[in-house]
Amino acid sequence: MSASLTLVIVMAVMYAAGVYVMLERSLTRVLIGFLLVGNATNLLIFLMSGRPGTSPIVTGTSADAAMVDPVPQVLMLTAIVINFGITALILALIYRSWWLARLGDEGDTVTDEHAAETVESTEESFRSVSEDEAASQEDLDASERGTETGPDQQHQHQQGGEGGETAGAPGTGMTL
Repeated sequence: MSASLTLVIVMAVMYAAGVYVMLERSLTRVLIGFLLVGNATNLLIFLMSGRPGTSPIVTGTSADAAMVDPVPQVLMLTAIVINFGITALILALIYRSWWLARLGDEGDTVTDEHAAETVESTEESFRSVSEDEAASQEDLDASERGTETGPDQQHQHQQGGEGGETAGAPGTGMTL
């Protein structure tokens, strides 16, 4: 197969521009250069894959001689995935450097948001969580037994049954 001269020139220009742009110090230019080199590599694999042919499905007939080689296609897909992963990494580095540059002199030192907390307030938080979990477990156990003894129903039983609504919309069973 004779590769198209236009595609070979485009590939060479993409490689040259990508390498030139990657030599800059800016991460954004490194990203652009890497994308150019990655796409030039895909174009190189495409050019070196050979002549066009039929689908790579083995049928055992004489038409299999015109079959295209599937390895370059797999290599191109792999190159695309690697290019995407490296692009995501460089974008994360660009974002991190932008974020650190916005902080200025403070840099990477971030203030501790829990510095004002005391041991007593922390223990109180954990105690309230434990009480909430115990109440939730009690409600679950009651619902499994088939008897719901929530605060609304206990209050209704104290007032004389289902019709003891004192506040709320009529028929909702809500009491205050």
